[in-house]
Amino acid sequence: MVQPIGGRVAPTSQPMSQLVFDEDTARRLEAVYQVRDAIRRRRLAREALGAAPGERIVDVGCGPGFFCAELAEEVGEAGLVLGLDTSPAMLALAARRCAGRANIELREAEAGSLPVDDGSFDAALCVQVLEYVPDATGALAEMRRVLRPGGRIVVWDVDWATISIHADDAALTERVLAAWDEHLTHRSLPRSLTSRMRAAGFDDVAMQGHVFATADFDAETYGAATVAVIGAFVAGRETVGERDAARWVAEQRKLGERGEFYFAVTQFCFTATTPT
Repeated sequence: MVQPIGGRVAPTSQPMSQLVFDEDTARRLEAVYQVRDAIRRRRLAREALGAAPGERIVDVGCGPGFFCAELAEEVGEAGLVLGLDTSPAMLALAARRCAGRANIELREAEAGSLPVDDGSFDAALCVQVLEYVPDATGALAEMRRVLRPGGRIVVWDVDWATISIHADDAALTERVLAAWDEHLTHRSLPRSLTSRMRAAGFDDVAMQGHVFATADFDAETYGAATVAVIGAFVAGRETVGERDAARWVAEQRKLGERGEFYFAVTQFCFTATTPT
């Protein structure tokens, strides 16, 4: 059965300037994770992981539990999916989503300190998490520790330097995107992930890029959904503020109404194995 473990996030786990995964943000992101492009991303990540019946999989940074629920179907009753996250709000959403599933466990944990034994899992998944972790290489080494010999890992992160958005007010958009960069620790983590994964002890490191682009302000696209998340975050930044954040979001919607909306960003899927 689902076993959520509560508690508070350590106050030093996340700089105050970063995105805070409280109840409001958790609900906002849960909605984003249900759009068509998010479903596509989960499919790509699951295909890269290749879960098999009976396997034990750890999802580091499980968020609201979409991957946990889907992977539980793939590993079946004989397998186990362990979802780990630092956010009690995210874990609460995951517990509701995964309720009644005997092959899912949920625990609160930092990516750099996983509460599981050495070599106890067949595969690890970590989607858009390490860009928030100061010691990303250390977190990768911790995932390496908990995988068995020949175990597999999938790491997915965004290079936010590749984001491209059309704008009427280019100066405002530049200011908004600069403020958005404050939401994470590593703006372009994929650029160093290959070397970080090798340094952490992984073999057979491979990378594949996936472009998420749209010319329609369609709520089912990653672009339109991300505009709302960006607007909510930068409204609290001194360099933008609520008024300009609202003006920027309204401009993007108007561009959509005129058929001039454009959004693109490149996300990267890394795969690797542990030495046999």
